Amino acid sequence: MSNHSNASTNASINTATTATNATFAQVDCALDSDGHLCNHNDWSPVVAQQLADTLEVTLTDKHHRILAQVRQFFTEFNHPPATRPLIKYLMQTLPEDDISNQELQRLFNTGLVARHVNRIAGLPKPPNCL
Repeated sequence: MSNHSNASTNASINTATTATNATFAQVDCALDSDGHLCNHNDWSPVVAQQLADTLEVTLTDKHHRILAQVRQFFTEFNHPPATRPLIKYLMQTLPEDDISNQELQRLFNTGLVARHVNRIAGLPKPPNCL
């Protein structure tokens, strides 16, 4: 039987899907029920790595370029990108990185590209994502 209490206000990132708060590098970050930051302004590269750790991904310069562009998409269009707009935007803004759905799946170790790339970028889950 687990010693975890449902009354806890801080939770490990490993339980992000049920947590309301997680501590990243001495910063208390509120998460929604899907493990996305409640406030995208709480995001930092350190927080991104902690979120990426849940997918067993070590962020590289290429990951950080992608995450920066995903955040730029959110700033420009005021919503998190779904898969097709995400890929199209990344292909236009990062042509040297040869972005494709398969490449994003490989880089982020997931088939749910838009959901997890937005999550690691500190953004909400796109409305049409599972």
